[in-house]
Amino acid sequence: MKKKIRIDIVTLFPEAVEPYLAASILGRAQKSKKLTMKIHQLRKWSHDKHGRVDDRPFGGGAGMVMKVLPFHEALVALKLRTKVGKKTVAAKKTRVILTSAKGKMFTQSDAKRLLKYNRLVFLCGRYEGVDERVAKLADEEISIGPYVLTGGELAAMVMTDAIVRLCPGVLGAEASLIEESWIDGTSVEYPQYTRPEIYLGWRVPPILLSGDHAKIASWRKHLTRGSG
Repeated sequence: MKKKIRIDIVTLFPEAVEPYLAASILGRAQKSKKLTMKIHQLRKWSHDKHGRVDDRPFGGGAGMVMKVLPFHEALVALKLRTKVGKKTVAAKKTRVILTSAKGKMFTQSDAKRLLKYNRLVFLCGRYEGVDERVAKLADEEISIGPYVLTGGELAAMVMTDAIVRLCPGVLGAEASLIEESWIDGTSVEYPQYTRPEIYLGWRVPPILLSGDHAKIASWRKHLTRGSG
């Protein structure tokens, strides 16, 4: 049975993520039913008449902090969390991820690991950050780099792209997944060239034109950084 995955993104700016997720490989994955994408407007779960989902931080400080309540109610409504008394129980084969500058750094290994779930949901923060209790609703916090973005939407799209392309049948050429950067967690792919043979004085390495596949394979292995 071929792998199918559903990904939900909870955000204040659905319009910022929808065009990219509908294009190219991700768009084709949805058309072929290998991927189901759902983008949710967080304000839907605001109890404020103006749709506000943030407030001033306790203890003072700059900026506004996103409230825990809308995120919690979003997860319950999406059946990713179930209220059992005072506890919140996770749905099976799902993973809730909070995009966070202080989270664990995302790697290719994480992409492979997260592909094992049937459903992923990304909670995207904005403004000064999110109430720390939102992290308690998530299974993990993940960052895509040692820097700060204005929101978690880009991080959610980066992770979605990295995960979905590993799903069987999503890429046109499955061989593309065998020899590429970080496939083993450490190596970076060898340099590649195409026509023309000479451009602005830069030449394609002669060995690639030799037709000797054994020597070409050896050359590529030698230039694969991190392969030892």
